[in-house]
Amino acid sequence: MSMNTAMDNLIALLTVVGIFVAVTFPSLLGIAHDRRIDRQIRTAHRIMASTPRR
Repeated sequence: MSMNTAMDNLIALLTVVGIFVAVTFPSLLGIAHDRRIDRQIRTAHRIMASTPRR
């Protein structure tokens, strides 16, 4: 295997990894955002349930 072929393979691998990250990153951000919102809703529900009503 020549050095040029090894470098081409490395560039191709990094390109594929970069595209994969670019495609999946927004989805992972959305999942993290949804989990944070769910946690806030659960906390608010717990606070409202533990507060005595008049």
